[in-house]
Parts: sequence; structure tokens; C-alpha cells
Amino acid sequence: MAVGRRLTVAAALTAGAVLLSGGAAQAATGVTAPRAAGAEITVAATPAGLAGVVRPFVAPHGTLRLGAKGAAVKELQSRLRELGYVPGKLDARYGGTTQSAVWAFQKIQGIKPTSTITSRTWRALENPKAPRVLVPAGKPDRVEIDLTRQVAVLYRSGQVRLITHISSGSGIPYCETATWQGKTQRFCGGARTPTGDYKTTWRRSGWHRSYLGQLYNPVFFNGGIALHGALSVPLYPASHGCVRLPMHVAAILPGLLGTGVPVHVRGRFQR
Repeated sequence: MAVGRRLTVAAALTAGAVLLSGGAAQAATGVTAPRAAGAEITVAATPAGLAGVVRPFVAPHGTLRLGAKGAAVKELQSRLRELGYVPGKLDARYGGTTQSAVWAFQKIQGIKPTSTITSRTWRALENPKAPRVLVPAGKPDRVEIDLTRQVAVLYRSGQVRLITHISSGSGIPYCETATWQGKTQRFCGGARTPTGDYKTTWRRSGWHRSYLGQLYNPVFFNGGIALHGALSVPLYPASHGCVRLPMHVAAILPGLLGTGVPVHVRGRFQR
């Protein structure tokens, strides 16, 4: 399927197109320690992106805003999960975890991200675009980080396994004073997330203290630059250079991402 081509949803699609393990719903609900083998969301894909969805989807339409509750919210959450996004628990409550998945979906679809769900987002959920592949000849297991769209896509065995909203390096030079290794030191940098091709290296479980702040479940891939959970993941690059993830995504990502997995960083964010 060509990159960016809209997917045709047909009734003949089988349940094998999307597999959701029994542990995924529980693992995606909060920020508890990840399960290495039980928190997997599988969206069948070719190297060009999503191959299909589990069922035809007729959107409830209407307008949903952050804080909404009810059947339409649960339909939204279920659809996002089917497509590889991580809305958190399917609890029919439109909270922050669902909002981050909505943002990721909207960015992939070319829709300006907003927490308000209107007809344009509903139509896109009925006929979604696949994520744009950044490295067509990449390994079957890899992470692609799109700095332009501020999204990350995890591939496993050539399939889209997880799509998430991110916040990368702000690009605003900084100098900060911190106590590190028993000494008061001054740290300065350019707050950039460098583009390039890397591999996952070391990691830590839970909160990890660095000289620039706290990182949740960090998975490092370029020196001191990591994919990690953060309490703030805004709609613009805001980090010192790491790739911030929503906390509920960071809770499950280490269980899906091994050591030595390629991480490809591409693009540039335009403010």
C-alpha cells in the first residue's frame, strides 16, 4: 500500500488484522511497572504502514470534549486502540490518556491536534491513514521518531505495534545549575534531539534521576538521550533533548522494546 493512501475498511477483514493481548488493557491504564510479555498491541502492517482494521467502523459523530463520558467515548477509545494508539483504559471517560492518543492520531492524519473531537476526526477514524514510514528499508523491529509531527511509531516484525504522541528537544539553549555527584555544577546545552540512526542501549525501571530532571522508565538510545515518561508532554518540543512520552505509554514501552533495537530520528519541528 502506498504511503499516505487512505485505508479501505471492508467487512471481510478478519479478526487476525489486529491482535490485542489480554494484559494490554490493564497495562495501559496507568504508570505501574510494565509487563514484558503481556502488554502488546499488534496492528497488522506492511512496511508501508497499517494493513487493515478489525471491523468496519461507523463513527457516532457529535462533538466530544475533554471530560466527556459515555458510549461515544468508549467507541473512540476502542477505535484508537484497534489502530495501534494507546488511549489507556477503555473506561468511557475522556481523560488525559485518551487525549494523548487523540493527538497522536490527529497528527498522523494531518489534522491540527486538539482535544475536541468533531466531524473531521470522526471521518478520519472511519477511513484512517497509515503512519508515514520514515525508513522503508528499516529492520522489522525498530522505532521511528518523527520530529516534524512529534510522533513515534514502534514496529515489531514489520508491523505497527504502537503509535504515540511525543515531545522532543525544544531547540532552545539552556544553562542550569544542579547538584550532581555531590557537587554543584552548571550544565548547558542546545536542547536538541539529533536526527540520525541509533540503537537502544541501557535502561532503568521506574523513576531515574538525571542532572536535568526525573525520567520515568527511560530507554536510552543516543548517549544520555532517551525515550522516557514525563508528567508534561505538551504539543510542542519542550525537553532538553530526550523524547518525552505520556506516562501510560512509558509504562508499557520497555516491555515491547528490547536492547539493540534501531531507533531512527527524522524531521524537524517548525514552530
